[in-house]
Amino acid sequence: MECNGCEFRSELYYDDQYQIWARREEDGTLTVGMTDISQTVAGKILHVRVRRPGTLRPIGKPVATIESGKWAGPVPNVFDCVIEEANHSVLEDPNLLNIEPYEAWIARVRPSGAVEDALSVMLTGDAAQAGYCERARREDIHCERGAR
Repeated sequence: MECNGCEFRSELYYDDQYQIWARREEDGTLTVGMTDISQTVAGKILHVRVRRPGTLRPIGKPVATIESGKWAGPVPNVFDCVIEEANHSVLEDPNLLNIEPYEAWIARVRPSGAVEDALSVMLTGDAAQAGYCERARREDIHCERGAR
């Protein structure tokens, strides 16, 4: 599904600003990445830094930082977690986030509490889709993917 050319995947969970997505893994971890909206707003991603595995990241403390030609800042964190691993492919080639934001995840994290509790603060399904499309339209964001 797309809104203004921005890909949306209904099976994922999103923060309320539609900057990050999370996917539940079978081992109890969550995979975290940037949304299509987020990678478009950031521009060409030049550098990604993920906190060291084993690091506790409370709500509000970033899991990673991203640098682009236009922007440098945190990958927001909306639940307490511990870093499990970074996506080494993205660390080596950050532009993968621009090419395929839903395949090129940033980090895997383990929620400090129950996975359901962590995901309960995120949006999914129809509610997420409505908010995602509303942000793309309101801010006139037209997503572009690919090497920049």
